[in-house]
Amino acid sequence: MGRKKPYESPPAGVWVALAFLLLAGLIYVGWQILTLPSSPLPHGWNPLAPLHVQDDVTPLTKMKLARAESSLESCLAALDGSAEVIAMSPLEATGGCGIEDRVTLSTVGESQIDPLQTSCAIALRTAMWERHGLQPAAEEIFGTSISVLRQIGSYNCRVIRTPNGTSSRLSTHATGEAIDITGFDLSDGTRIRLMSDWDGDAQKAAFLRAARESACTWFATTLSPDYNSLHADHFHLQSRGWGACR
Repeated sequence: MGRKKPYESPPAGVWVALAFLLLAGLIYVGWQILTLPSSPLPHGWNPLAPLHVQDDVTPLTKMKLARAESSLESCLAALDGSAEVIAMSPLEATGGCGIEDRVTLSTVGESQIDPLQTSCAIALRTAMWERHGLQPAAEEIFGTSISVLRQIGSYNCRVIRTPNGTSSRLSTHATGEAIDITGFDLSDGTRIRLMSDWDGDAQKAAFLRAARESACTWFATTLSPDYNSLHADHFHLQSRGWGACR
């Protein structure tokens, strides 16, 4: 009988080709999972899927929020079905004032809000706050939902106010990149106001602090009555800033 030939490993080039084919296959399958309309990957976990307010919050949400704010079109798409907004032409005013991505906002999620002109970024961040911060806190603390967000404005062509007088710098209100919220109405008729309830009724005070903490998640700057006396009656919420949460 002839002797068996010893096993010879395929040439290195064959292994490289097989590894390349395997990698290409994995990339193809991964791309299909991410891009197919029938993808089993939840929308909030898909890095290629644009932001929708209704999506679950994931570690990708902040990245998607920044991407959504990059244009008026992507911002409006993120708000679709989650807010009543009307796109408007840019507002141009003197002295650096104006609103580039201007919208009129009148509803966010389940909540009414007195119609106001603001930037789409503020409208989007307010909608994210309402859905993922305010409504869950209201349900947990009061067992009901919020029906109205009370506000005292967004756009205002003015400089920053301080306890010592006015500054020379423009306020973010001057470009519609801020909104001032004074309180909330619940579906059962309960009224919550920062001026009277921040240090008042324990349940309402707890809700207002929960609202402040969740605002810090969705806005780049959040200022509350704890910041200074000028904010005793409202939350000042900005789409620009360095993460101040006070």
